[in-house]
Amino acid sequence: MPAVMKIRKVGGSLGIIIPKDEIERMHLKEGDELFGLPDDDGLRLQVRDPSFERKLKAFENTRRQFRNALHELAK
Repeated sequence: MPAVMKIRKVGGSLGIIIPKDEIERMHLKEGDELFGLPDDDGLRLQVRDPSFERKLKAFENTRRQFRNALHELAK
């Protein structure tokens, strides 16, 4: 069942109120960042930054490929 969220005024901005059960399910706490990804139906909220995930995978591939060279440079 989809979570119903409310938009409320917070100071001079608008904020989204996320239901407590969704906050617990996603292990969120105050100050965490959510990333809004455009979707065919609107906006999808995600806890992790997808661009960071791609960068991390690219780093892991490079690290594996140049493991010996990086080891020598670290000396």
